[in-house]
Amino acid sequence: MKRLIITAILCGMLGEVFAQQKDTTSTSTTAKSVTITIDSVITTKTKKKNKSFSFTIGGGKKDKPSIDSLNRVDHSGVDFDFSLFSHYSLGLANLLDNGSFTLSPKNEFLNYTALKTSYDSFEMFSFGYRFNNHFKINLAAGFDWTLIRLQNNNISIVADAPTLTYKVDATKYSKNRFSSNYLILPLDFSFRTNMDKHRKRISVEVGPEVGFLVDGMLKQISDDHGKVKNFNDFHFAKFKYGAFTRIGYGDVGIFAKYNFNDMFVNSPDQKGLKSFVFGVTFGFD
Repeated sequence: MKRLIITAILCGMLGEVFAQQKDTTSTSTTAKSVTITIDSVITTKTKKKNKSFSFTIGGGKKDKPSIDSLNRVDHSGVDFDFSLFSHYSLGLANLLDNGSFTLSPKNEFLNYTALKTSYDSFEMFSFGYRFNNHFKINLAAGFDWTLIRLQNNNISIVADAPTLTYKVDATKYSKNRFSSNYLILPLDFSFRTNMDKHRKRISVEVGPEVGFLVDGMLKQISDDHGKVKNFNDFHFAKFKYGAFTRIGYGDVGIFAKYNFNDMFVNSPDQKGLKSFVFGVTFGFD
């Protein structure tokens, strides 16, 4: 939870500098943020068409040209951009047992505390192509974490068992958290409106996402043993795939994500157990 709080605070500070607007009619590059921002734009003109490529660390906003000029930006040429640190999402994770939010008896050992079962993801790199001022396609890479806060405070998930298995302990845990960590590759198709009088846009992003398991973890805290972390794959799917949508106004919005395949593999009792997450997201451009 400390990691989530610290990350959320950091992203709140970065929220205002995540979106980058480019104006081909303006040459001013004065940074408008207390956060360190590095912007570099290289433009090459030929007789046939304009080409532009931008590299951004942390986003950043330039001096304010007029709203009309921003809404008339010409993207008729090639327009690629590469960014470090883009979307950050923080929300609640839910387990769906064959379409039901109520877990079946064979999965009751995974009963979780809803408000303490969280999801967060961070896109570290993104590479995009903007067709015009309204449409863009973007491929990103980052990591996500699904943190399941187990209600049962006296069980442990068994590592390296033939199927997903638990055992009852004599120890009572003040925290019993079962989690997974994936490398994710989201591909989003983005639409945004013109800027309004507040210099903000409505953005809608949808697309597929795949993930590759980094590791699973069981974290337990007790008076008897203190803090203990056990890393294992715990039958989490090595590969996951799903779809997401994000809707934002300005730099902030909401998101939802659903994974099409099962959370666990080689464990028949967990067949049909999937994840659905929703929450807030930062970093629209």
